[in-house]
Amino acid sequence: MTPEITAALFQARAERRPLVLATRLPDGLQRILPDSIEDDLQDAARQALERDRNGIVELAGESWFLHVHNLPVRIFVVGAVHIAQALVRLTAPFDMATIVIDPRPALATVERFPDAALMSDWPDEALDLAKLDARSAIVVLTHDPKLDDPALDRALRSDAFYIGALGSRRSHAARLERLAALGHEQSSLSRIKGPVGLPIGAVTAPEIALSILAELVAVRRGAALGAGR
Repeated sequence: MTPEITAALFQARAERRPLVLATRLPDGLQRILPDSIEDDLQDAARQALERDRNGIVELAGESWFLHVHNLPVRIFVVGAVHIAQALVRLTAPFDMATIVIDPRPALATVERFPDAALMSDWPDEALDLAKLDARSAIVVLTHDPKLDDPALDRALRSDAFYIGALGSRRSHAARLERLAALGHEQSSLSRIKGPVGLPIGAVTAPEIALSILAELVAVRRGAALGAGR
């Protein structure tokens, strides 16, 4: 790997730009993609980024190894509650960055969330600062419209791949009415998973956190969630 390519990789990560390092086998010629050349290798790199997987492709009689340098998935959890603590613990083995947002200082503490980044801003302000992208997930857990609604409003105006909200079907219906009053169309509101999580009969905080993480992974990987989900 040349110093130029190494520098380009570091710069892309600092700028939160996904890329693919393509290495031709066996001579080791390398390209950083996307670049200015539109060809089959460029298309293969885009597909590798979408799948988030490394691999070898055969193109025009040449073998290329595609090494995906994707952005880390970020999970923004609104509400420093018990379910949030369990969710943060569950995400530890995954390549995900978890950020807990809560302006209530008694709840959003390092002692309660030693393995997550903490933001004490109001949720809408925090998500504005975060610059949500297509590798962002938002989970709102507070049951407080003053906190949940602004977060969902920002999430719906972003490219976030997953948006989930805790609450009963009745409270979710009321939530959707409030968000519609803010100008969100039904096609946009349908992005919200509510009640959040796969229907596994979860009761305890760890069980609910498991159902949320399972649904998030299923959405990220394009798995079928069944009717009504």
